[in-house]
Amino acid sequence: MTKTVRGFARNLTALVVGLSFLLPLYIALVTSLDTKADVFTFPPHMTLDWQWQVYSRAWRMFRWLMYFGNTLLIASLTIVITLTVSVLAAYALSFIEFRGREVIFGFILLVIMIPSEAHLIPNFVLLNLMNLLDTYAAQILPYGASVFGIFLLRQFFLSLPKDYWEAARMDGCGHLRFLWSIALPLCRPVLFTIGLYIFIGSWNSLLWPLMVTQSHNVQPVEVALARFLDNNSVDWRRLSAASIFTTLPVIGIFLLLQKHIIRGISRGEGIQG
Repeated sequence: MTKTVRGFARNLTALVVGLSFLLPLYIALVTSLDTKADVFTFPPHMTLDWQWQVYSRAWRMFRWLMYFGNTLLIASLTIVITLTVSVLAAYALSFIEFRGREVIFGFILLVIMIPSEAHLIPNFVLLNLMNLLDTYAAQILPYGASVFGIFLLRQFFLSLPKDYWEAARMDGCGHLRFLWSIALPLCRPVLFTIGLYIFIGSWNSLLWPLMVTQSHNVQPVEVALARFLDNNSVDWRRLSAASIFTTLPVIGIFLLLQKHIIRGISRGEGIQG
């Protein structure tokens, strides 16, 4: 009986926490479908008015397909570059013996302690010197490495039995062949997890694209959303509608890949020291 009560309490807690995370999204949906009279009512209006025409008006305001394309391109290239760097760095810090390996890994972890805002000006100055402002590269290169990715992959590689490497070396495999044929297939769930975090971070990026881009042709969807915020007034219904249809792709990708993500985070091999 005690186990049943504990299970019920655990499931109820998970349900409440899950609903609390969904509440802001529901409020945005309600606001997007409200009439003008219901947007600013108090207590808040929590039922749907089904005013779908605001979605069509919000869609016609900007070239959303272009912004979606820009965001997907930026996110995809960032994932490819970051995963490549993370895999190679983590493998070198796990399987290749060299002097100062632990010290280098310690310095990599120190990067986590530096606030991301502290990187903005140095990165901007560097990109300006390289004449890369207002380009896709300016939005990709600063995120070409991930401390989280290096750490998670290194922990996974360290958990692999050393017999794998010894057997592969006896068969004539070098480090690159072992990495490509044995290590990478085994760490696929971890790669999915890191890739999703990178994708979400790239999709939600706003401050950095605002700093380094001016042309609409290279800007992501978050910059387009920011244009709904006017100094004089804000059309909250259109902003909420645009927020909903720009969030749906991320939700869809998460639902499709959730099994891989859970495996990547929870499996013992990926988190052992």
